[in-house]
Amino acid sequence: MALGADSMKQASINGVSLAWREAGNGLPVVFVHGHPFDHTMWDPQVTALSSKYRVIAPDLRGYGVSEVPESDTVTLETMAKDIRALLDYLHIDRAVVAGLSMGGQVAMAFADLYPERLAGLVLAATFAEGETPEGVAVRRAMAERFINEGSVLPGGEMLPRLLAPASLKRDPELAIKVFTMIAHAPSAGSAAALRGRALRKDYVEPLTHVTVPTLIAVGTEDKYVTRERAERMRAAIRGSRLEVFEGVGHMPNLEAAERFNSVLLEFLAGIKP
Repeated sequence: MALGADSMKQASINGVSLAWREAGNGLPVVFVHGHPFDHTMWDPQVTALSSKYRVIAPDLRGYGVSEVPESDTVTLETMAKDIRALLDYLHIDRAVVAGLSMGGQVAMAFADLYPERLAGLVLAATFAEGETPEGVAVRRAMAERFINEGSVLPGGEMLPRLLAPASLKRDPELAIKVFTMIAHAPSAGSAAALRGRALRKDYVEPLTHVTVPTLIAVGTEDKYVTRERAERMRAAIRGSRLEVFEGVGHMPNLEAAERFNSVLLEFLAGIKP
């Protein structure tokens, strides 16, 4: 297989079998998916970037075709350690880490734990505040639903909150793609991640120590992340850029893929390898 060829790979990483899609050469860019999705949520970005960059899109532990952990709780920090171990396996010193929603919080954990491994940071449809007592209860209850009911019903209930009405009208097939990812999410892996997110610490202060170029993205119709929360991250990270996507919900990389890719390529062009 040619160096940089688009392919799926799998290896034992940090004690679990992790799968990832890899394509292209150049500055490494790691895309971290949200819950309850997998690496395929980043397909438009892998396609758009792989002619200029080395793009790596893993299935986080417990998601996609990566191994479902034996532990009933997987924290953001554990996932960040998996990303670091994957970079070690691939002999990559520094990378741009781009995450959406839960993936954005994994990216924050990575930035906090391994600042020396970070070349740039992309935080899309995510927030830095720690979990609230109410949020802890909700996430733990949802974890039990994933275990008892599987992924389709509790995950499917998220769909109307994930995508903006205008996005669904413009691209009805998008709902099918997103629901397919949800339906295929391993319920035990999703539950473990939910329990881990219930333990989420506040990353607002750690973000003040980020010194690499940072792009923040938020949709005006996002039901999970307000613009105020995005502005708080922008204020915390000196020199960061906030991009607001009008009429877009919680998945700007899919709902407005062309614009998202354009913004991302412009941002990456300013990062030195």
